[in-house]
Amino acid sequence: MLIFLDIETTGLEQNDKMVSIALLNATTKEYKYELLNEGKKIPPEASSIHHITNEMIHKKLAFIQSESYQYLQKHNTQENILVAHNSQFDLQMLFATGIEWQGGVIDTLRTTKHLIPECELFSLQILRYELRLYKQEEALIKEYGIKDALFAHHALSDALVVELLFHYLQDMASIDEMQLLSSKNVLLTKLNFGKHKGKYIEEIAYNDRAYLEWMLQSLSDLDDDLKYSIKYYLQG
Repeated sequence: MLIFLDIETTGLEQNDKMVSIALLNATTKEYKYELLNEGKKIPPEASSIHHITNEMIHKKLAFIQSESYQYLQKHNTQENILVAHNSQFDLQMLFATGIEWQGGVIDTLRTTKHLIPECELFSLQILRYELRLYKQEEALIKEYGIKDALFAHHALSDALVVELLFHYLQDMASIDEMQLLSSKNVLLTKLNFGKHKGKYIEEIAYNDRAYLEWMLQSLSDLDDDLKYSIKYYLQG
């Protein structure tokens, strides 16, 4: 069974907390969407992205008391597969609140990097437009019977896009292959930020090695695949 997941949080640091969660069961067409209160204030920067305020979660339950927690625990078996965009972050959030996922995992972020490297930018919303996934959204919303008002960075909306992206990738790889790719580092070729944005990492390693070494030492939030790629090209 496939369960599509999206989580919104108070931020992207290790000590940040969940503020909403969405789950889609592709087999039964069940869905869960809940606001959560994990006891951490939502900063304005986070609210500006997912539009969840402290007033909205004031009287909400903690994740461990929620229906979504019970649902995930019930289906937390080796037979089931969790599908998420940047699954490592979501799994860390679940683990911090009491769920160590026992089933399979498909990371649509890493799988897309492997299968469609020409995209170069891999955020869920960019891929939504790049691959024209939005064209199938209304049909999928009707399948689930969802009546909520949806928008980008709403957990339920993003979970739907994750499912659409998964179906897109299925034309290129099987479920087993996607699980394998999800656990395999991607060798990136270009930097997509910083003073060398758009340049080949191999070229930077030759011309400005110190910059890449500084990135590894100073930027604690570097993407795992970027770390892997920088180390690969530095080693020659």
